[in-house]
Amino acid sequence: MQGKIELMGKREKRMYLIFGAVIAAVWAVSTYVTEFSILQLFTEADTFWQFLTEDFLPPKLPGGSELVNIVQSVITTVAMAVAATTVGGILAFFVSLFGSEYISPFPAFAKVVRGFATFLRNIPALVWAFILFSSLGIGTGVAFAALLITSFAFMVRAFVETMDEVSRDCVESLLTVGATFPQRVINGILPACINGFVSWFLYCFEVNIRASTIVGMVGGGGIGLVLFSYLKSFKYNTAFGIILIIAFMVIVVDLFTNRLRREITK
Repeated sequence: MQGKIELMGKREKRMYLIFGAVIAAVWAVSTYVTEFSILQLFTEADTFWQFLTEDFLPPKLPGGSELVNIVQSVITTVAMAVAATTVGGILAFFVSLFGSEYISPFPAFAKVVRGFATFLRNIPALVWAFILFSSLGIGTGVAFAALLITSFAFMVRAFVETMDEVSRDCVESLLTVGATFPQRVINGILPACINGFVSWFLYCFEVNIRASTIVGMVGGGGIGLVLFSYLKSFKYNTAFGIILIIAFMVIVVDLFTNRLRREITK
């Protein structure tokens, strides 16, 4: 009788068992600290479904001037995302040139640029929105500034990593023939990195579509603020209709940007 063939070695089995035990322990501690009970999901499920079916369903959209306001709010949300991504991308491109040690004319300064971008990126757009709203007041302009900060920081890091992947031979050969810094960027960096730059730009635009909705709910305007106003007014079925509009908007943007990225990478 043939023995069983081991699909995984003892060492790998032990490693996965330890990993599973650690995950279980972390989950247990987390549920204790947060006082979360998984049984509550089942015991209170009836209340949730009753609220969903009686208050949220069926979805409803208002007519007349309210519908026009919703359409305008959607346009405002998309415009905030486009503006913040575009301005952030332009600024990030120029700053990222000084964040790569292989390309920057001041290599010692590159770590400072990357560290500053990392600091800005690690603070969510919602936190920046609260900070700016507290100091400058509410409005789409302040929401744009909050999205701009996070977009700029994200794309600086992404562009730097893209440029670091470029072959050093290209940059070194341009240095050998006496190319200036602008010439190295135009003739060496842009041709090799433009597809990566555009891909990260489109991804950042996707993120900003979602972030602009969230920032709008706390005072930034757009469809997020409209959704929040209906929730506060207990018009849940209308709020659910707006949620479906937001979901449709995000899906369309994702499909559009994914298509563009596939075309770029061909």
